[in-house]
Amino acid sequence: MGHIIKETFPVLEMSCAACAASVTSMLKSVPGVQEANVNFANQTALVTYDEEQAKPEGMRNALRSVGYDLVIDTHNREEIQQQAQQSHYQALKTRTIIAIILSLPVVVIGMFFMNIPYANWMMCVLSTPVVFWVGKGFFVNAWKQARHKKANMDTLVALSTGIAWIFSVFNTINPQFWMSSGLHAHVYFEAAAVVVAFVSLGKLLEEKAKSNTSSALKKLMGLQPKTVIVMHGQEQAEVPLEAVQVNDLILVKPGNRIPVDGTVAEGMSYVDESMISGEPVPVLKEKGTAVFAGTINQQGSFQFKAEKVGADTVLAQIIRMVQEAQGSRAPVQQLVDKIAGIFVPVVISIAILTFAVWYLLAGDFTHGLLAAVTVLVIACPCALGLATPTAIMVGIGRGADNNILIRDAESLEKGYKTNVLLLDKTGTITEGMPTVESMSVKEALLPVLLAMELQSEHPLALAVVHHLQGAGVQPVKLSQIESITGKGIAATYNGHRYLAGNAALLNIKTDSTATIILSEDDTIVGSINISDKVKPGSVSAIAALKQQGIAVYMLTGDNEKTAAAVAQSVGIEHYKAGMLPGDKAAFVKELQQQGKVVAMAGDGINDSQALALADVSIAMGKGSDIAMDVARMTLITADLQAIPRALALSKLTVRTIRQNLFWAFIYNVIGIPLAAGVLYPVNGFQLDPMIAGAAMALSSVSVVSNSLRLKWTKL
Repeated sequence: MGHIIKETFPVLEMSCAACAASVTSMLKSVPGVQEANVNFANQTALVTYDEEQAKPEGMRNALRSVGYDLVIDTHNREEIQQQAQQSHYQALKTRTIIAIILSLPVVVIGMFFMNIPYANWMMCVLSTPVVFWVGKGFFVNAWKQARHKKANMDTLVALSTGIAWIFSVFNTINPQFWMSSGLHAHVYFEAAAVVVAFVSLGKLLEEKAKSNTSSALKKLMGLQPKTVIVMHGQEQAEVPLEAVQVNDLILVKPGNRIPVDGTVAEGMSYVDESMISGEPVPVLKEKGTAVFAGTINQQGSFQFKAEKVGADTVLAQIIRMVQEAQGSRAPVQQLVDKIAGIFVPVVISIAILTFAVWYLLAGDFTHGLLAAVTVLVIACPCALGLATPTAIMVGIGRGADNNILIRDAESLEKGYKTNVLLLDKTGTITEGMPTVESMSVKEALLPVLLAMELQSEHPLALAVVHHLQGAGVQPVKLSQIESITGKGIAATYNGHRYLAGNAALLNIKTDSTATIILSEDDTIVGSINISDKVKPGSVSAIAALKQQGIAVYMLTGDNEKTAAAVAQSVGIEHYKAGMLPGDKAAFVKELQQQGKVVAMAGDGINDSQALALADVSIAMGKGSDIAMDVARMTLITADLQAIPRALALSKLTVRTIRQNLFWAFIYNVIGIPLAAGVLYPVNGFQLDPMIAGAAMALSSVSVVSNSLRLKWTKL
C-alpha cells in the first residue's frame, strides 16, 4: 500500500443534494479511494486515497463520465471553482428572470382570458421556452437520476411540467379528441410555466447562499502576505511567500503581517495575535519568543528565523481544519428530496395503474388517459417546492428584524435541538476592548499621565488616553521621555521623574495583570485598573439559555484567573481557560461524541475551527468577517440576548416547514385517489383536471399563507 493522502477538491456541476450522493458513490467506485465526503453546500469533496492506486485524473474522469467535474489543478483550484460558480449563478439568474417575465402573461391569460382567440396558442408559445429552455436543467438532472435508478425534486418537476405541456399541446392541436366525448379540452400551460419559474427562483436563492460559504477560506488565505523580505547578511531580498525556506532570516516591518511561523532572532515589537488567542491586547515579542503566520506586527521591527513554512504553519493548519470541517459535515439530504425520492415513483405507479385499470377493466382509453393526467397534475410539486423556501425566506426576514441572519435550513433544523452552547469570552461575553475600570490618580497629575500615555507604545496606553481625553484632560509638555518596551514609559516634568507602567517597571508585586501604576520620584502616586467589560445583556442572556435547559460553557484563550472571574460574574459554572483554536475545536468534537448537539458562538478568527465543526455556529456581530463567513447564523448585533431568540426562531421555522409539508401532501392524499376515479364506480364522481389544477394552486396558497404567519409570531 502506498502513502495515504487526504485532499479536498472543488466539484463542479452539482445542482442538488442527490448530486452529492452520486458524486460520493462515483468517487468511492475509483480503485484506491478509501473515503469520499462530498459537501453540496460548499461544492467540495474531501477524498482519502492511496496515491499509488488512485490518481486525481482518474477521479476526474470518473465524475466526467456522469456529467460532473473535479478541479485537480494544484495552483488555482479555488479561482477555477469561483469562476465556474459565478458563471453558473449568472446563467441561472438570467434564466429565472426570463421565466418570470414569460410566465406572468401565461398566468393572466390562463386565469382571466381563456376564451379570447388563440389563447391556447399564445400560452403555448410563451410557456415552451420556459419549460424546455429555462427548465432544461430539470430534465437533464432527472435523466441523470433515472440512469442511477434514483428520483429527486428535479424528477418531479420534469415529469409534471413535461406531461402538463405535452397534454396541453395535444389539446391545443386536437381539441376534438375530448369534445367528441363531451369533455372540455383543458390546457395546463400556466401550471407548467409557473412551476419551472418558482423552482428556478428557489434554486437561485440557494446558489446565492452557497456562494458565501467558501469566502471564509478565501479570507483566511488572504491573511498571508504574498511576498516576504528575506535577509542575506545585510542585504534585503523580497521573494514570493512560496520561496521561503526553513531557517531563512525574515525581516518584519511595522504594520506587516508575519508570513510564516518562527522565532524572533533580533529586535522587539508588539504583535496582534488575536486571530490565534482571541485576546485583543498585542503581545510583546523579543528575542527567543515564537511568532505565527497571519498575526500582525504593530509599531516595532524585528527579524525572525523561519521554522515552519507552507502547510506546516499554524495559519495553514487553521485553513485546513476549517476546510475539512466544512467538508466533513454529514451530507444534508434535503427533506424535500427525501420525500420526492419516495413520492415520485409512487405517483408514477398510481398514474400508470389508473390508466391500466380504466383501459383493461372498463375498456375506456379516453377516461383512463384523462384520469392518469389528472393524477400527475394534482401531484404537481408546486407546494412541495414552496414548503421549505417560503418558510426559510420568512424565517430569515423575521430573523433580520431581530438582528439574526440565518444562512441555511441545516442550522435551522439543528438549532432547536441544541443542548450545549459554547461561548467565546472576548468579544462575545465581554466587549472585547480594554477600557479603564477604575483610576486613582491625583487630578493635578492627570495631564502628566495623559502626556506620558500619548507617547507610550504599550497596547493598554490607548485605553488610558481615551479615558482621559473623554474627560477633557489636556496633556502637558514632557522632557526626557523614555519608552521602555514591555514595561511602560518614563518622563520628566517640572523637575520630577515620573514612571507609568506595569509592576515590572516599578519592581513591585501585584495580583493584577492589567494595571498601570504611576510613580513620582519613586513614590507610587496612582494606579489604573484596566479590564474588558462584560456586555450589558450577557448575564440575562445566559440565564435565559439555562432556563431553556441548555448547558452553557465559556471557552477562552485568556488566563485561568481572568476566566474564572468573568465566568462567575455572568453566572457560568463551566469554563475552560488558555484554549488555542485547536483546543476549542477538539472540545466541540468531544461533546459531539457524547451525543450532544453543540452550538458555538464566537467572533474571532481563532473561533473559526470550532465554529466550522459545531452543529450550530453563531457569529457575533462586529466580529471578524471570517467568523461570520464560517458560521451558519450571524447575529447582526453584539448583544448576547439575540442567541436565545435565534434558537426560538429556529424552532418556529422548523415547525412551519413541517406544517407546510403537511399542507403540501394533504391535498395529494385526498386528491390523488379522487383523480384516479375511486369514487366513479360508487357515485359517478370523476375529478376534473381543472379542479385538480385549482387544488394544486390552493395547496400552494395554504403553504405560502402558513409561512407568512411566521412573520407575526412572537419570538
